[in-house]
Amino acid sequence: MAVSLPNGIVFALATAYAASLTVTAASNANEAVLTVTNTLAAGDFFEFTSGWSKANNRVYRAKSPTGTTIVAEGLDTTLTALYPAGTGAGSIRKINSWTQITQMMGCTSSGGEPQYQTYSFMEQDFDSQIPTTTSAQSLALEIADDPALAGYQALRTIAQTRSTTAMRGTLPSGSLILYNGIFAFDETPSMTKGNLMSVKAGVALQGRPVRYAS
Repeated sequence: MAVSLPNGIVFALATAYAASLTVTAASNANEAVLTVTNTLAAGDFFEFTSGWSKANNRVYRAKSPTGTTIVAEGLDTTLTALYPAGTGAGSIRKINSWTQITQMMGCTSSGGEPQYQTYSFMEQDFDSQIPTTTSAQSLALEIADDPALAGYQALRTIAQTRSTTAMRGTLPSGSLILYNGIFAFDETPSMTKGNLMSVKAGVALQGRPVRYAS
């Protein structure tokens, strides 16, 4: 059992990507092995796109490079009903650089709630439910206003391009949360007497976050 506080977390945006690399095959394993044209170094982060919709638009860490393969750390594809064998080919984009979002004041999530299908048979006098999907998920960021900061400028640029971009949260324990989404940014600062001026950004997540314990 453990509890933690977000105090000290550092957020960073992916601000440069390498050219996409072709993934010619992906294995069904507790951690999927990707066959690529040019492998990454251990510890590199990359966005994965493939024939497996449940793995798409997520950011993983590279592990155990061999020269022709890498392991997508934490990507469990053993269930072939969810990850059909032979259909994991696609591409990866290595993240070349990160820019810290400094002066973060808060990060809250919304959405992600389970959705249900309610049904009842004619002979029954009660309803039943089965889970279907989860609602769309987004993040709201609040940042102390300073247009000169590199993170502020990176957010502004990324929001203008509307391209799917990774964001990494590094907790003081060394654990990581990797998000991937489309950013919006409001440069109009809030101004309340006695409070810090702040601006807001939003992230529409395009895939589930990926977490690493260290």
